[in-house]
Amino acid sequence: MDPSRDNPFVRFAAFWWAIGVISLFFVVLFLTRLAVGGDDAPNVLEETARMERLKKRAEVDAAQKKNLQSWTVSEDGSTVQAEPTAVFDLLGKELLAAKPTPSKDPAQVVPGSPTAEALAAAPASADFAAVDAMTPPAGTAPDPAVMEKGKQAYMLCMACHGQNGEGGPVGPPLANSDWVAGPVSNLIRIQFRGLTGPITVSGKEYNFPAPMAAMGAASTDEDVAAVLTFVRNSFGNSAPPVLPEQVKALRSEIGKPPLTQADMLPFAP
Repeated sequence: MDPSRDNPFVRFAAFWWAIGVISLFFVVLFLTRLAVGGDDAPNVLEETARMERLKKRAEVDAAQKKNLQSWTVSEDGSTVQAEPTAVFDLLGKELLAAKPTPSKDPAQVVPGSPTAEALAAAPASADFAAVDAMTPPAGTAPDPAVMEKGKQAYMLCMACHGQNGEGGPVGPPLANSDWVAGPVSNLIRIQFRGLTGPITVSGKEYNFPAPMAAMGAASTDEDVAAVLTFVRNSFGNSAPPVLPEQVKALRSEIGKPPLTQADMLPFAP
């Protein structure tokens, strides 16, 4: 150790030198703030940005007002220039006067309604065995483009089934699942009808408080086939791809009550 650095006079001088440097820094900072006017002085850049925002807002408001005032309303066959309030009043009257009509789209059927019960009691309109017979032979590799499309669609599924198909608090696992590799018709019908009640996956029973929703009712045949193909060839699963033609053949399942394990075809052990 340098004996000069252990000298108390050297330490005392270094202390006051540091105090002086810090004080000088604050003095310079104070003088700088005084020079620019302190906190009350307007920030030129901020003021310029604010004025630009106000200008843009005025342009948008003017454009919206012009567009709204250019609307026309015809109540008695004549066309008149309409103010926004007149347009909204007319639309409100039309909505109040409108009468509800029964929906014929099975995807819009309310569960538990008479229509839903009638659909449930109706005989099966699809041959599940024939749909399964359409499945490509074992060892058929899936189209990479279809797999990529299915991977993107699975991002919605992972909320319940896990990022890697490991399952979660509200969804059974898909990884190494015997159901996933089983009959294709089961998977398509689950997409169209949902699933409720206990289900045994790879020897373990799962029973969740809420049923799975019918996720595929509003999707295209290609989208449903893609996500099922992805699941059947991911997470340790290896099975032939699902075809859009198979999905199309089971569209009559939409609107029926959720499936139970007893409703599905058994898989080969």
